[in-house]
Amino acid sequence: MKKIAVKKSSAGLGLFATEAFKKGELVIEYTGEKITEEEANRRGGKYLFELNDNWTIDGKGRENKARYLNHSCKPNCYPELDENEEHIFIYAKRAIAPSEELTYNYGKMYFNDLIKKDGCRCASCVEKVK
Repeated sequence: MKKIAVKKSSAGLGLFATEAFKKGELVIEYTGEKITEEEANRRGGKYLFELNDNWTIDGKGRENKARYLNHSCKPNCYPELDENEEHIFIYAKRAIAPSEELTYNYGKMYFNDLIKKDGCRCASCVEKVK
């Protein structure tokens, strides 16, 4: 597996490539406790990743390095479920250079519920403000 590092980013901590990734290459798996949708709604939190209508991954544990991938309106990665809807894999959307922050689009619901009210701090939105 390629090397990645957690570092400071424009949105707090972020996940960065320490080696190049090719388009379509596996970057990391989003891991954590598999919980019911009901339990996810009870817990709440920023690190919940929905597998389907019944199950969610709670990726709050620090061993889940994928939790440090920040949202971007112009991401360089994308998430994909395996065929059994049990695992979430993050892939490179395009070629990624060493030292580049790894990002994906968190989706409309997450964006509207948790990001929009404070303003997006992804690199492409921060650059627009300058």
